[in-house]
Parts: sequence; structure tokens; C-alpha cells
Amino acid sequence: MTEVSSLTGRLLVATPALTDPNFDRAVVLLLDHDEEGSLGVVLNRPTPVGVADILESWAALTGEPGVVFQGGPVSLDSALGVGVVPGENHDHGAAEGRQGPLGWRRVHGAIGLVDLEAPPELLATELGSLRIFAGYAGWGPGQLEDELVEGAWYVVESEPGDVSSPDPRRLWRAVLRRQRNELAMVATYPDDPSLN
Repeated sequence: MTEVSSLTGRLLVATPALTDPNFDRAVVLLLDHDEEGSLGVVLNRPTPVGVADILESWAALTGEPGVVFQGGPVSLDSALGVGVVPGENHDHGAAEGRQGPLGWRRVHGAIGLVDLEAPPELLATELGSLRIFAGYAGWGPGQLEDELVEGAWYVVESEPGDVSSPDPRRLWRAVLRRQRNELAMVATYPDDPSLN
């Protein structure tokens, strides 16, 4: 088996050629990627369900829109919290043994997983943003690498603001538009190419 270079913390942006309806124009934040597989959440699939309807104690800490996001097609009955803790250089802190605030586990830079079993008060003053996801996107060993070879995804750097985009439905175009290469042109790809 070949060694897998970790893509944890990066974004997978669906190419226009990706035909799976679960990932049409999806922007996926990879929370874990290694030789055992990959796990991420789709950042641009808000649902009509309010966070207060399922996790009332966390609702005050979520940004607009204050809804649950469909993180992917796997385990839709489970919830994941992804939060940004601004300020401290978490890469540097992790090297010195600091893990960030209690109830938060760093994934990449200022982005981390929130323990939704913990009391929200532990993180209330630390979180810059929080999103709640129902379900996740998952890939078995080598599956994501195969999809990358097939041209299903663009891999780009994430920014902490991607997690809390106030206009998540426009995130696909926004992420592509900020690229400094030919990917910026893909942002202009029509929603339905047959109408051209």
C-alpha cells in the first residue's frame, strides 16, 4: 500500500464532473484523512431544522443561519460540532502540548471538533463560530484517492471562515473564486450547462 499524504483540514470541492447527487457542488472539510480512510463534513448543505430543535443548549453559540447542516450521507442520526477558536496559534500550541480549550479538539489550525456532550459554557467564551452537522461524508481506505485520480474533487486550502460562511449556498463558487489559478474560472461554470 502506498503512503497517504494527509489532507486533514483541507477542502474537497466537487468538480462539475462529479455526478453523485450527495456531492453536487459540495464543499467538504476533511476532518480526518489517513491510510484507514477519510471523514469530512459538507459545509454548504443547510437544512430547515433549527439547532434549537435538536441541541437547544448549543443553539446560542451557532452562527447564522442557525440551522443544522447535512454533513454527508453517512449516519444522519448523529451530530458533529465543528468550531473555530480564534486567536492562539493552535499548530504551535499543539507542539508544546497545549490542546486548546476543554471540549474542543484541534483538527487543523483554528478549526476543531466540539464535544457536544460537554457543557456549552466550557466553550462559550472561546468559540468564534460553531456549526452543527447531521451525518458526515466518509471514504474507506484508498477510496478518496481513487476519486481524486478520477477528477471528482479539487483539493484546496481551507480558511476558518469557510466553517461559518453566512451564505453557505454560495460557498462552492466563493472557494473556487479565491483560488489563484485556473480553478477561479471554474467558479463561473453554469448550474445547468445544457442551458448554454
